[in-house]
Amino acid sequence: QVKLVESGGGSVQPGGSLRLSCAASTDIFSVSTMSWHRQVPGKQRELVASITPLGGSIDYADSVKGRFTISRDNAENTVYLQMNNLRPEDTAVYFCNLRHASVYNVWGQGTQITVSS
Repeated sequence: QVKLVESGGGSVQPGGSLRLSCAASTDIFSVSTMSWHRQVPGKQRELVASITPLGGSIDYADSVKGRFTISRDNAENTVYLQMNNLRPEDTAVYFCNLRHASVYNVWGQGTQITVSS
């Protein structure tokens, strides 16, 4: 069973930074597209950033471009999300996702990010 474990969430003041990590329990990580999503109560989950297996293609939501950076370490089966210049509107539960072909579509348990003064 594939499991994703997120860490690094918490509370921060506007303008602050946080780094999320998501560790996968499987070596298919290295051939999987990884992504970060976020969700606030009453709204649909939205894509924040994605990265292909070798990092050749990276995409960001317009709202986070220039502030967030997604990266991955295939040797450690871990994907990261560096979040800088955080804003109150970034407050959400953040989820990582692993997708491989049509076989795997796995979500982490989510980690809360709260940006408030």
